[in-house]
Amino acid sequence: MPRPQSQAEYLAGLVPPSVAGIGRRAVLRGALGVGAGIGLTGLLAACGGGGGQGGAAAGPGTVSLGSNESGTTFAKQREAMAADYLKSSGTTIALNEVDHNTFQENINTYLQGNPDDVFSWFAGYRMRFFAGQGLIGDVSSAWPLPGVADKFKVQSTADDGKQYFVPQSYYPWAVFYRKSMFQAAGYQVPTTLDEFTALCRRMQADKLVPIAFGDKDGWPAMGTFDMLNMRINGYKYHVDLMAGQGSWDSPQVRTVFDTWRGLLPYHQPDALGRTWQEAAQTLQKKQAGMYILGTFLNEQFPTDEDDLDFFTFPEIDSRIGATAIDAPIDGFCMSAKPKNEAGSIAFLKYLASPQAAAAAASTGLPLIAVDSEADTKPYSQLQLKSVELVSKATEIAQFLDRDTRPDFASTVVIPAFQQFISKPDDVDGLVKSIEAQKKSIFTS
Repeated sequence: MPRPQSQAEYLAGLVPPSVAGIGRRAVLRGALGVGAGIGLTGLLAACGGGGGQGGAAAGPGTVSLGSNESGTTFAKQREAMAADYLKSSGTTIALNEVDHNTFQENINTYLQGNPDDVFSWFAGYRMRFFAGQGLIGDVSSAWPLPGVADKFKVQSTADDGKQYFVPQSYYPWAVFYRKSMFQAAGYQVPTTLDEFTALCRRMQADKLVPIAFGDKDGWPAMGTFDMLNMRINGYKYHVDLMAGQGSWDSPQVRTVFDTWRGLLPYHQPDALGRTWQEAAQTLQKKQAGMYILGTFLNEQFPTDEDDLDFFTFPEIDSRIGATAIDAPIDGFCMSAKPKNEAGSIAFLKYLASPQAAAAAASTGLPLIAVDSEADTKPYSQLQLKSVELVSKATEIAQFLDRDTRPDFASTVVIPAFQQFISKPDDVDGLVKSIEAQKKSIFTS
């Protein structure tokens, strides 16, 4: 799924909860298809608890699905899957569609109210966070899922050893470039940090911005930190740090920021005033040579995606290598008290199946399915390469804001990283500040 417009807003909305914004509700009921969009009354009633309406009532043969997509290609994919499931199972999927930001901003209150039976969410810490609060349901009975590897099950498992998530798709982060630009200039894909910085210097000499960059919304810079930390300190150190178990005021983290500071002169300037889409346009217009982002970058290449290619972030320490990646996994959870639990489990199993992936692909833009048995014929070359990258990865991180506490990501990491981007010379003060705030949050 694509990244939202403003990560900071919805992360802050998780803790404490808030209710704001306007969304859209649509209900799939057999031959009626997708209903006309109306206000967010259903979601807000669910957020309020008590006698709210929540998602559409899930009576016999009905399962309600809360979706964090509205009016997008990804919303169409879910509508297609709901219609396909009705045909194959006879179960009606009442689809509650809300725009991405509004869904995220209200998720905590939504789950404490009268949520839908099944709702879209994320693997990793984000899922464990709500499982630990008892706000989502145990879906261990849906497992094992044919064609879904153990690495995805690990990311679907909470601290109690049970599964609370069913994965459906993923998108890796990497360093993107245009094949035609590399070919015309004779650029070679770098495999080490030294080769990467040498390429950046050459691009600058060729009057290109080496690395497109936009961090107005707060989250894109997290991808760069993730890559540097995993390359310098390793995957285990990275996930422990995200879980609050390591110190930000450590030589290891200082090295990450020092290395990042050395790369900032090759990044597009004035990044805090630029969205990721605006940064992507500089690559699209051949004004920049590379971009560190997720494969949702292809949204900005509607007619020439075939010219996009990528390589994994280069090796920094040969003892650690370059096989750990960020590949956020999107999927679905079940509410703690679904109205139709048996129907919800059956629907969750369907959502992870090749049949669901085929239904999504019928919309014209296939998702990269976690199920190894899903048909890859509709995949673009970029998606096929994404599958290859993830299959070779030894460790998969979920991205910084999914691997740590939501409140820590929103109130500490985002402002700290943006401060670093604008004034990168005070690494000592930066890491001390992050660590002090981390201790306060993780011990509260």
